[in-house]
Amino acid sequence: MKYFWIILAAVVLLLSGVLYYRYYFVFGEGVKSGVLNYAVKKGNVFKTYEGKLIQQGFGANPRTGSLTSYEFEFSIVDEEIFKTLEVNNGKTFDLHYKEYHGVLPWRGNTVYVVDRIVNMK
Repeated sequence: MKYFWIILAAVVLLLSGVLYYRYYFVFGEGVKSGVLNYAVKKGNVFKTYEGKLIQQGFGANPRTGSLTSYEFEFSIVDEEIFKTLEVNNGKTFDLHYKEYHGVLPWRGNTVYVVDRIVNMK
């Protein structure tokens, strides 16, 4: 019975570590700049804030091979940030974001989560 509890504790610790790494560990963070295309609140069960920046420059779409602009789709954690983005649609923003390995439904639809506005023009 003693080994059962040791193995159970090890499994719970391992599973907790994997879940933390997958959904809460910040893999990367930085700033992206571009023109705000949209900011929306959407979701079936969890209403989350989502947005998209159109960045300067063009590249090839890997699926179709056609020329496309660079797009940055992101989720927004704070309602105040969302409201600022919503009323300033079409302006150029510098947004600070955090990148996670996995998506949580109550955090948003993307692995990129914007946590603050660095600059707005």
